[in-house]
Amino acid sequence: MSEQTPALSAEDEARLAATKKRVGRSAVIGAIFLMATSAIGPGFITQTATFTQTMGAAFAFAILVSVLIDIAVQLNIWRMITSSGKRAGELANSAIPFSGHVIAVLVIIGGLAFNIGNIAGGGLGLNALLGVDPKLGGLITAAIAIIIFLVKKAGPVMDVVLVILGLGMIVMTVIVAVVAQPPVGDALRQTFAPDSLNFATITTIVGGTVGGYITYSGAHRYLDSGQVGPEHAGPVMRAAANGILVTGIMRYVLFLAILGVVASGVTLDLTTTAANPAGQAFGAVLGTAGIRIFGAIFWAAAISSVIGAAYTSASFLSSFHKRFLGGWSLQWATVIFIVVSLIVYLSIGTAPAAILVFVGGFNGLILPIGLTVFMYIGWFRRDLLGTRKYPIVLLIAGTLVTALTWYMGVVSVGPIFAFLGIGA
Repeated sequence: MSEQTPALSAEDEARLAATKKRVGRSAVIGAIFLMATSAIGPGFITQTATFTQTMGAAFAFAILVSVLIDIAVQLNIWRMITSSGKRAGELANSAIPFSGHVIAVLVIIGGLAFNIGNIAGGGLGLNALLGVDPKLGGLITAAIAIIIFLVKKAGPVMDVVLVILGLGMIVMTVIVAVVAQPPVGDALRQTFAPDSLNFATITTIVGGTVGGYITYSGAHRYLDSGQVGPEHAGPVMRAAANGILVTGIMRYVLFLAILGVVASGVTLDLTTTAANPAGQAFGAVLGTAGIRIFGAIFWAAAISSVIGAAYTSASFLSSFHKRFLGGWSLQWATVIFIVVSLIVYLSIGTAPAAILVFVGGFNGLILPIGLTVFMYIGWFRRDLLGTRKYPIVLLIAGTLVTALTWYMGVVSVGPIFAFLGIGA
């Protein structure tokens, strides 16, 4: 006869319920900021400076497109993953055998590329903030991220760190944007009616803000809240919408800050190996103080993105084995992922700024593959979502975005690889 588990007292049950509620709330907030800070990483900051220099106010249209795509992608992905209670790779495998493995491999490769760029960004940030060598700065950034994941309860610690870093980035960027005095009227006009259009730019910025691992980061963290199943669709949609709102505001404010500098006549260096266009923009606004503020923002963006890329990429390993659903296996896999990214960064010779622009475009090329599988699930395999009811508006928007990302990927593949001097 097996031993029966002792019944909990009413007080113990209340305490356990309160703990679960607190952990669940932490995971929800963490999911929002994991998506937001992952979407506002050093790659996006560098891309924004690079493309604002080359396109001026017309770049505002690319930001608008990225936000609209973000809405269609994230609302669908968050809803499907949380309704099913499965991570993206497992859900995809349930719909189309081995498709989850394909997505997992692509996300892990794209996440590795992103994380090399994120660690490079950490190096650039600490170089601007403290004057340390960029590679030493990258090493320090990776080491701090590893320490976070070696903590026994890494999830709640990660949530707190991401919230602090995210709020800090927003406050500092708003200050710089106000001081820069950008031509807001022209920016608003070209948000909807741009003077020029560049699909490679749009694909790169989309990849840097919602491509690759970023697509799934918030949804995977939300699963840890325990609020899964179709009955939680309402709170899930609100959480996803809040994350998109935070990222949208941050993207536009950052763009305005750099546009103010470019519109004043300052030319940012985009070509030399020491190029750090975003840092130059902040320096032009506030001098040495601006460089320090940039360093703090860039480093915060970098380490939060290192955390997001490593956690989400490692979570896709559950597509291959259930042991990676949580616990120490997932934590150690995440640490190994960061170590590998660091080793590649320390040995690579390409300029960090070039890496940061390229990885956004690369992940933009990965984006439509995963979206195609999830749109198939939404249209034909709703049984996997625990309900036959699913908003048709979301499916139509998601399908249109999937077609658009396929088109942008096809016409942009050459220019994107040209960022690293590969191809024409």
